Amino acid sequence: MSENAIFALIPILGVSIPIFGILLTGFRRWADLKEKQLALTATQTAEQAAQYANRIAVLEERVAVLNRIVTDRNEGLAVQIESLRDQPKKLN
Repeated sequence: MSENAIFALIPILGVSIPIFGILLTGFRRWADLKEKQLALTATQTAEQAAQYANRIAVLEERVAVLNRIVTDRNEGLAVQIESLRDQPKKLN
């Protein structure tokens, strides 16, 4: 390479290095934002899973009670059904 070509590369490098630094900083900020978004999504998903698990447990309890009522052939079936109506509802 000739000396003129080397001297022509110096301003190009002088301009491209700061541009690269600016782009790298922007990429880091974008990556941090995406990481925060993923953490928030994971937290919300965990909360929803806990709520669903709670509701499923309540429903399973109710199904178990209904199963006992249906399979039990006692004389006091009407009394048991009426006692269930008096209990407060657990579902929101």
